[in-house]
Order: sequence, then structure tokens, then C-alpha cells
Amino acid sequence: QLQFVESGGGLVQPGGSLRLSCAGTGFTLDYYAIGWFRQAPGKEREGISCIISVSGSTNYADSVKGRFTISRDNAKNTVYLQMNSLKAEDTAVYYCAATLDYGGSCRLISAPYGYWGQGTQVTVSS
Repeated sequence: QLQFVESGGGLVQPGGSLRLSCAGTGFTLDYYAIGWFRQAPGKEREGISCIISVSGSTNYADSVKGRFTISRDNAKNTVYLQMNSLKAEDTAVYYCAATLDYGGSCRLISAPYGYWGQGTQVTVSS
């Protein structure tokens, strides 16, 4: 059964950093594109970054470009999201998701992603 275990969320002050992890269980991430999404209260889910595991090709939303970095460790079957220079507006539940539906680049929309983690809360507050 394909599942994710997400971890790394928590409370951090503005300007701080967190690293989220998304570990796959029951399948190998090698041939999937993995996306990170977030949803703040009262807002729509937002795609913020994705990576194609086999190629390392990445994509970022403008809202996080230059602050967040996505990476993968195929040996550990895990994708990471390093988040630096965090802002209050980054507060949300963060989800990782997987899809086999991608071409030369992965997409930051929810529809292609059929497998989702349970989410991890990130709160940026002083």
C-alpha cells in the first residue's frame, strides 16, 4: 500500500528555518514526481514545489522561490523541503503528494497527484 510519512513541521519564528520530510512506504519514489502543497485556513490548496525523482528536475511557486529548496534522497526513499526565511504567510498545513502523470516537468496543481500524505502543520509566529 502506497503511503507517505511526513515530518518536520512545527512552530518557528519569522526568519527561521524548517526542513520537512516525506518518506515513502510501500513503494519506491524513483519514478514519481513528488509535490509539496500547502493549505492555510480559509484558503485554497497551493502547490509550492515539486521534483521528478528520476531526473531531479524541480519547479517552484513564485511565493517560495529563493527561500525553499526541494530535494530527494532516493536511497532513503524520501523527499525533503528545506524552508528558509520563513514568513507568517507560510503558516499552513503542508502535504506531500505523488504522481506518475508528468512530462518533462512536474506541475504545481493538485489534480495529477493521486497519492497524498496526512499533512504536517507549520506555524510561523513570534
